[in-house]
Amino acid sequence: MKNIFFLIIALFMTFLLIGCQAETNQGESEQEENIQEPVEEESVNEEEVEESEGEIELDETVKQYQPLYRVNQTNWAIEPISEETNSKVVLLTIDDAPDQHALEMANTLKALDASAIFFVNGHFLEDQDQQQILKEIYEMGFVIGNHTYTHPNLSDISEEQQREEIIALNDLVEDIIGERPKFFRAPFGVNTDVSNAVAEEEEMVVMNWTYGYDWEDDYTEADVLAEMMINTPELRDGANLLMHDRSWTSEALEDIVIGLEEKGYELVNPKTIETDVE
Repeated sequence: MKNIFFLIIALFMTFLLIGCQAETNQGESEQEENIQEPVEEESVNEEEVEESEGEIELDETVKQYQPLYRVNQTNWAIEPISEETNSKVVLLTIDDAPDQHALEMANTLKALDASAIFFVNGHFLEDQDQQQILKEIYEMGFVIGNHTYTHPNLSDISEEQQREEIIALNDLVEDIIGERPKFFRAPFGVNTDVSNAVAEEEEMVVMNWTYGYDWEDDYTEADVLAEMMINTPELRDGANLLMHDRSWTSEALEDIVIGLEEKGYELVNPKTIETDVE
């Protein structure tokens, strides 16, 4: 009887050990199943990331324009560099900015997808508000030109004063928008040997105009001005149109742009005008 008792105990212990071993094996198996293989991370090429970021920045802030036109230094017309380029074009320019209406004019042009050069004077850039207006015009994509600091007749002032009028304005414009003007227009269209030399030193293209009327008493009404700008006998391929920061010009600007386009003229983007000074 005693032997049977010990036999039962031995069998019980054997079954108990077998059960524990089975449990241990199952736990290890489940643990192995739950262990996930490490995910291989996609390698990142730092150079590619930097290049991609550079492309985005380039797209948003800098656009390279191939020169398509040049300024004829005899008649101030805008001429195509090659025969393949459209010659039925006109250039819009606005002088004496930013006086009172330049930003409004820039907004009008922007809405019409039209380009222009804003020729500025330093005496309109002496306070923060006016400087901010110039910055806004520039950031809208318009080209900023030099029209001297105080708008004098250059033939009436000394050589030193002429240099100061031009260079001081270039310095100021650069301080405001980070770029020096590439075009120079003398007040009243009066260029001198000194102003031409300074423009060359400053790597600016000298530019007068082919026609304009908004400073004449007969054209201080918007509808009359628009009619003349569109239908003048002076309108021809490459015409360089002079306008000013004036209320009646601002009011007429949309009609002028639409009228010129309806006549088949393309508005030249000044950024496509050659500016390399030899």
